[in-house]
This record gives sequence, structure tokens and C-alpha cells, in this order.
Amino acid sequence: MSEPTPEVYERGRGMDAHNQVMRDIRAERTEQYDPHEPTRVWLDEDNTPVRVKQSLTIILNTGGCRWARAGGCTMCGYVAESVEGGSVSHEALMDQIDVCLDHEAENADDPAPLIKIYTSGSFLDEREVSAETRRAIAESFSERERIVVESLPDFVARGKLADFTDRGLDADVAVGLETATDRVRHDCVNKYFDFADFVAASDEADAAGAGVKAYLLMKPPFLTEREALEDMVSSVERCAEHAHTVSMNPCNVQRYTMVDELFFEGGYRPPWLWSVAEVLERTADVDAIVVSDPVGHGSDRGPHNCGDCDDRVQRAIKDFDLRQDPTVFEQVSCKCEATWRAVLDEETAYATPLAR
Repeated sequence: MSEPTPEVYERGRGMDAHNQVMRDIRAERTEQYDPHEPTRVWLDEDNTPVRVKQSLTIILNTGGCRWARAGGCTMCGYVAESVEGGSVSHEALMDQIDVCLDHEAENADDPAPLIKIYTSGSFLDEREVSAETRRAIAESFSERERIVVESLPDFVARGKLADFTDRGLDADVAVGLETATDRVRHDCVNKYFDFADFVAASDEADAAGAGVKAYLLMKPPFLTEREALEDMVSSVERCAEHAHTVSMNPCNVQRYTMVDELFFEGGYRPPWLWSVAEVLERTADVDAIVVSDPVGHGSDRGPHNCGDCDDRVQRAIKDFDLRQDPTVFEQVSCKCEATWRAVLDEETAYATPLAR
């Protein structure tokens, strides 16, 4: 991979030391990717403000997140899967959409009413996805019910969202806020914007007749388990005032990231699944749908407990996502809960992780 460099847009944002380290780490990548093939595509079901719907999730392979190419977030390795060169043509992106539609036709009885499109960056950033492509994608899915697109707050504009809402689609913007605490977002995640910018983006989406999904990060680096848990509870509560859905993503260790470097040196442990369940229980009464999808659960590099109970707790989390009923967690228990509680009480910032 050619060494990433910040563009004018990114200079002076975030922590320079973080960005320099991240650029050095990302430059280690050697893999190459086909611009005509999506990064991933799968069928699932999701809770929406209306009801649970079958969904088609598409991860488009673009030229990579603008912020990640400047250095970017300490935990995010998705830019390592992007196409070399910083941009992908309209024709290639539409080829990716065709691949996804073929996948759906082969694996689903009916078209999914919910479409979720991610770029591991910002779908609304026209350097990643041009206005021509955005409008063509909106037309391709105009007969569906709802569409979710991913973006940093900077690029959320009512005119862009009108490409979807004017076609009768219920549209949502998924914003990677990570935390409602500005200091944690700046110092632990290395994301440059403030909570006020997320609120402004939410207002802009509302003016376009669109909704907002807030994506939060459970346990960025440099926080204890207790600090991470409490930060998530307060973040969910604050986000519920500006988003109809809050998705809490437990951190997993991705390649070509600062978190990966810390993990290799024994300085980071992904969150306990018990912590994920605790946040969901404590925020079950907020005025928003609160969900979580622990990627890589049960592995050393993903959110995990002791190994014996991981699948059971994961199933309870998935059940909660669909039913929003915190009593599902009363059905799971394990002796490792005692270890987890000891970690919450005893772990300190200068001696993390206390337990692997």
C-alpha cells in the first residue's frame, strides 16, 4: 500500500502523534482489492422504528475513508480493505451493487425491504461516492422501504439525503459517533469532531425527513472496563435524544491499527460480553432502539468472557436486539461473572488489562 497522507481537509484535525503512528501502521498493508467486487454483502434482519425487517447489508469497496487515510481512528482497520489509489469509478461501484443484487436473488425468497449501505467511511462524501453514483443507487433501491447510509457528520446535507427521500424511501444516516464524551472521542479514538457536530448533523437529517442511527464504540483503548461501561451508558442516554436507534459496537482488534499494536504488547483487552449486556440492561428504558452486534465474539481479538458462556451471552444480546426486552439476560449466567465484577472494581488505567 502506498503510504497514506493527509489531504488539506484533514490537516490540523485530531492528534498529530496518533495520525503519524496510524499512517505508519497502515503503510504496512500489502493486499490488493478488486474495485468491481464489494467488500462484503449479507442478508439478516434488523430492528427499525417500524418493525423488525429483513435486511440486505452492503459494504462497498471505495477508495477508503478520508479521515483514515490521514491516520484516523485508533481502532479502525477497514481502510486496509479499500482499493488502492483513493477513488473508485462510478461504473465499478455500480458493478458492486449488481454483485450484491445477484447475491440477494440467489439467497432470499423476496427482496429485502431494508437496505444498509456502508463504505467503512462516508457514503455521503462525494470523494468516496460521487453524486452520480449516489443518485443511481437511490434509483436502484427506490422500490424498497428503507435505506441506511453511513457518513461522518461533516457530509450530512439535506440535499444529498433528498436523493432518497424524494423517491419515497425512509432514509437513515448512520453516524460513527463512538462516544458522547468529546475527550474520549478525541484522545482515545482520535476522531476530530465534537458531540455538537453530531447534533447538527441530526438536525440536518431531520430537516430532510431522514432519521439518524448513532454508532457507539464500547471500550476504545486507554479506558478501564468500568470507565468504558459507564461511558457507554451515558452516551446511549445522550444519543437517544438525537437518534431513533443507537448501535453499540464492542471494540474488536483489527489489523493495521493502534489497538492491534497495543493488543500485541498486552496493553489492550476487548470488552467483556457481560459489560455489553450490562449497558443494554441499564439503557433499556431510553427513548430509542438500542442494539449491539459483538463482531468476533468469543475470540481473543473480539469481545469475550471466559469462553464457556460466550455463545449463550451472544444469543441473549441478539435476542435483546430484536425484542428490546432486558429480561433475556436473566436467562444466562456463568461463574466468570465474578471475575468480570472484580475487573470492574479493581482495574486501573495504569494497569490494564487486569484480566485477559
